[in-house]
Amino acid sequence: MDNPKDRPEQFDARVTDLVIRLCLLGLFIYLSFALIRPFLPILVWALVIAVALAPVHEWLARSLGGRRIAAVLLGLVMLIVVLGPIAALSASLVETIHILKARIEGGALHLPPIPTRLSGLPLVGETIAAAWQMASTNLEGLMLRYRGAVAPLGARLLGLFSQIGLDLVRFILSILLASVLLVAAPGLSVWGRMLATRILAPRGEQFVEIVAQTIRNVSRGVVGIALLQSILISVVLQLAGVAGAGLLAFVILILCILQIGPALVVLPVLVWAWLTMSAGQAILLTALLLPLTFMDNVLKPMLMGRGLSTPAVVIFLGLIGGTLSFGLIGLFLGPVVLAVFYDLLRSWILYTDPSNE
Repeated sequence: MDNPKDRPEQFDARVTDLVIRLCLLGLFIYLSFALIRPFLPILVWALVIAVALAPVHEWLARSLGGRRIAAVLLGLVMLIVVLGPIAALSASLVETIHILKARIEGGALHLPPIPTRLSGLPLVGETIAAAWQMASTNLEGLMLRYRGAVAPLGARLLGLFSQIGLDLVRFILSILLASVLLVAAPGLSVWGRMLATRILAPRGEQFVEIVAQTIRNVSRGVVGIALLQSILISVVLQLAGVAGAGLLAFVILILCILQIGPALVVLPVLVWAWLTMSAGQAILLTALLLPLTFMDNVLKPMLMGRGLSTPAVVIFLGLIGGTLSFGLIGLFLGPVVLAVFYDLLRSWILYTDPSNE
């Protein structure tokens, strides 16, 4: 029989053991996170891509008779979709730079006369006309005159392009990792459900379904609508004879995915149209572009709340808040977090203790 006098010492020993174990566990968690942290963006994107493409992969696996060949095919298609436009854009940009360089060196680069509507603008018309005239006759002098404003802008653009290149490499690695995850999806799904049940019992599997469905809805509602908008606006711009319609469509695609919207591109195009085109052409172009610019406001709530008990407004708030807080990955992280939190909060509010019944 234990001596009551020894109980405080035993309690202190157990507390000391528990503290040491918790400290060691915390140390291992910290070291593990520090080791994984450089690869965390790649891993998160790979999980998002794998979850979004899982239904397509399952269909392909049944049609082709194998999970590996279906994953390889999906990975190749994703790489072509990502790298194809970038390669075409890069080649066009390099060719344009060579042409501009040759024209500048040969003195053959001339601006057309300034539109009278532009030079006749109140307050700023004369300033714009003077800068336009100087650019058409002495482009080098214009650059030297405004080099104080151009140099910092060039440095920022260089930094931006460097970051875009790094993000592109990460995204390519994410696609490759997503292909591997799709092959191992059945086993990983079991482990994920077991972990969720362990943490959020007894509703762990339900929250796994919420996360998966939210990611797929956001993929359809954001990426799908962004592709649709950029393609339709590109067709309208090409029919209207707008120069660089392909480049503008690519910029619109990026802006739509980032939840900025195509208005930053469409509105300057409309201003240019009203300054250079006839009234009838400008009205027609405006009537075509404005509905396409704001079509996402109607389609997104319909697609993102589909199949979920979470209200579409909660998903949309997570979409905007996640993008502002965490960047592009916040497109998926924000809606997932808010959807799970909403369901947890709803379950807690509606919970009734059986003992009180």
